[in-house]
Amino acid sequence: MGTDMRTKPLVPRRILLGQGAAFLALLSGRSRAAEPAPSTPRWAAAEARLIDAMPYERIEVPGAEALARWQSLRTTRPDVWPVIVGGDEDLSRMAEQMLEADDRSVEAILSVAARLEHPQSLLDLRAKETAEWRNYLKVHPDVGGEDEAQAPEIGDWPRSPPADTGLTVAEDILARRPFPLVHILLLPTTRPWEVPAYLKWGGWNECPPAEIHVAAMRRWATDYGAEIVGISGDVINVQVKRRPSTRDQAIALAQEQYAYCADIVDQGTGEIAPLAAALMASDWWFFWWD
Repeated sequence: MGTDMRTKPLVPRRILLGQGAAFLALLSGRSRAAEPAPSTPRWAAAEARLIDAMPYERIEVPGAEALARWQSLRTTRPDVWPVIVGGDEDLSRMAEQMLEADDRSVEAILSVAARLEHPQSLLDLRAKETAEWRNYLKVHPDVGGEDEAQAPEIGDWPRSPPADTGLTVAEDILARRPFPLVHILLLPTTRPWEVPAYLKWGGWNECPPAEIHVAAMRRWATDYGAEIVGISGDVINVQVKRRPSTRDQAIALAQEQYAYCADIVDQGTGEIAPLAAALMASDWWFFWWD
């Protein structure tokens, strides 16, 4: 698999108070897309203009039929990559991120990504973030943040893995009920790892910028046959063709995924071993950034 993540420090989780919270959004130079404003005719019209400005073909389907339609499109439209992007609110947030938050071209993002090697590029990013955070604390000691936090314990291997997440972007994840309507974008690429570049997705809070996502997904496509099926405002759903075959391999992959998306452990499994067990038991990977 290349670099063993167990021999390298993982990005520290930051406990932020007061003005320290704003710093987290500034690490990449771009803040996360704003939360939707209260519904008004003027706001709805602005949302509609953003969505209409998205340059990709879009299909609307009932949430319960989204995965089946995606699978059909993979067969009938080999010239594009379909990606399920959630409901109206998710599509609006994605349009804002793509058209307003990142002014780089798709080609520029892909050019940067082509020069990156995962996981080293991710480790370099996290090391840079850590150094910037430490420097910030020196200048603003009153913030109350912690310099570092310990990486999660590996923990005990669970008797049974966590429940399979499956495709989540097409449903109300709390109610586990499909959305009445979801959107599928048809992106002009046949390479699933390029999806974040075409959507200019990422670059807010601890969510890496688009080129880091591209490099990671490209590597995971090679190692595990990983394909992005769904991507919403803050979630990526990935389906894999090959699971890790041993516990050691699964633990190394889980630690790599923790460096990529700490929330899946810090606010999810709690320890590395349950995530590793899930990676061996399921064809679906779930990533979420708070």
